[in-house]
Amino acid sequence: MAISKAERLMNLALCLLGTRRPLSKRELRGSIEAYLEAGSDDSFNRMFERDKDDLRELGLVIETVENLDGEVGYLARRDSNRLPPVTLDAEEAAALGLAAKVWQQARLAGAASGALQKLRAAGLPEDVDPYGAHGALEPHIPVHEAAFEPLMLACRDRRPVAFEYRKATAARPELRQVEPWALECWRGHWYLAGWDRERGAERVFRLSRITGKVRNRPGKFTAAVPDVVTVRETVASWAGETADRSALIRLRAGAGYPLRAKAVSVRELGDGWEELEIPYGHGLDAWLVEFGPDVVVLEPAELRADVVDRLRAVAKG
Repeated sequence: MAISKAERLMNLALCLLGTRRPLSKRELRGSIEAYLEAGSDDSFNRMFERDKDDLRELGLVIETVENLDGEVGYLARRDSNRLPPVTLDAEEAAALGLAAKVWQQARLAGAASGALQKLRAAGLPEDVDPYGAHGALEPHIPVHEAAFEPLMLACRDRRPVAFEYRKATAARPELRQVEPWALECWRGHWYLAGWDRERGAERVFRLSRITGKVRNRPGKFTAAVPDVVTVRETVASWAGETADRSALIRLRAGAGYPLRAKAVSVRELGDGWEELEIPYGHGLDAWLVEFGPDVVVLEPAELRADVVDRLRAVAKG
């Protein structure tokens, strides 16, 4: 049975960390079973160079040393590959515990739990319980969209992706080629900020409108990735967070509580309706459509027209 690459890398790392003197390629080839199975010297050399680069990319510091005979050897000194002691005060430990709770519904829950257990073993303060059930804060971010995990990995690895996306005003989804930058949760919904290759501009996509699978695309990013602050501001702006004026709407009594929380003023109209003045910014039309017949836009006229267009598109779809 062929030896897996992960096992081969582990064996090479152990050899380099366990030696007190540099080991030559010849010695490494004779010590690692996978290298013994290499069909030729060229095959071994290519495999070894790839493995050495992979270990360095993973963070292992590998030194190259040439002896008096001109033979090149390799080793990984323990003092160069030893992390400093983990020291966390009570506030830092509590912050990590809260961060782990955020992902309790996502597939990251296992990794977060395992990380906290390792920190406990490494010296996490005994008087801090990251899993305490009686804490004052219980952060909760829902992650229901199937697109979340592949997009999260694509953002981390800087991989272009493609997916079918259905706009609120479109009856059918359309293919999008995107260079993903970051994911943001806003008002209980996840959004992806990235570079839309077809449109040659930055765009924000709501994950719940992504249909089908997210597919990776070959190649590298073609557009520069902005810093984190800029990305977050972009997400907030495209999702409707930035408001530069006001809108007047009618809202059915007992409905639209998120709208009430944003209201500047509320006036009773009777017959089960109220009039609200709310901040008006980019994306408000898409948000109002979600409330269906419970909301009627009074002004401005362009917002009312945008909401009507979106509702008609939904009805046709």
